[in-house]
Amino acid sequence: MRKNRFGNLDSAGAVRAGRHRFARWGQERINRRRAKDYTECVPNASPDLPFLQQNRSEPTITWIGHSTFLIQMSGLNIVTDPVWARRMAFQKRLSPPGIELSDMPPVDVVLVSHSHYDHLHVTSLRRLRGAKKLIVPAGLRKKLLLKGFRQVEELNWWEETTYHGVKFTFVPAQHWARRNPWDTNNSHWGGWVLESPHGPTFYFGGDSGYFRGFEEIGQRFDVDVAMLPIGAYDPEWFMSEEHMSPEEALQAFTDVGANYFVPMHYGAFKLADDTPKEALDRLEAERLRLGIPEHRMFVLHHGETMRFVAHPESEAPGERS
Repeated sequence: MRKNRFGNLDSAGAVRAGRHRFARWGQERINRRRAKDYTECVPNASPDLPFLQQNRSEPTITWIGHSTFLIQMSGLNIVTDPVWARRMAFQKRLSPPGIELSDMPPVDVVLVSHSHYDHLHVTSLRRLRGAKKLIVPAGLRKKLLLKGFRQVEELNWWEETTYHGVKFTFVPAQHWARRNPWDTNNSHWGGWVLESPHGPTFYFGGDSGYFRGFEEIGQRFDVDVAMLPIGAYDPEWFMSEEHMSPEEALQAFTDVGANYFVPMHYGAFKLADDTPKEALDRLEAERLRLGIPEHRMFVLHHGETMRFVAHPESEAPGERS
């Protein structure tokens, strides 16, 4: 049997251990007859398309949905984990993407955190306009070349590359990777730190369970905004090695030492047993318990933009639009 190529720090076992765990999860759901309320979904804001289409100077973060963001910095349009799919497996999308593919500005760089289908949708990637330089985890480049993409660079943990003045560093996460039954962990997984000489530093966490690596990321980088996952955590006995709970996400935010927190990886797809409302209620309760000021957390709507103003004395990074 082929040995998996990549693993986690401390040999943490984030790969689900076989069919019996899936069977137990399925049986629990039947036994408890859990009726989940998905009527309260993430609202959609009206994106400021004229601004986003023309902006080449102001740093922004716009949430498309799930783990997909449009990040603008140093004149680049950057997309993370491109997924505009209307369904995931048999589940319809809970809320439409914040910006339709046809309305997206030309994309310069695409960052991929790992190969799971809810983070890399090839049809979405094909339909994005622009030069689309792909920066991906080690082991994934060959797959994308075979799909017809030509500008693909792959990195291992802590490796970096610079493109038009923006430095991209691939950082650890605790997770796993697979696109078919034969390629488990044959490509890596992680997050991305984005740095530019005259702008904020962004940390996109990808998908991860809680682990000690967040502290090291915080030691190595002066992060302004951390985009971290808060969904797909229930049941926690099954999901905790690969997905953080909202409480763990806030602990990760504290470990990283970022100034501002943007939650993600919730509200678009039914990947586990938690709902968007449950995730946000737990997040807010933990924020209050920890005494984290409200202005440090940006709970974006789909299509909403976090804009940054050039006033270092300002308490908050800028506006929401």
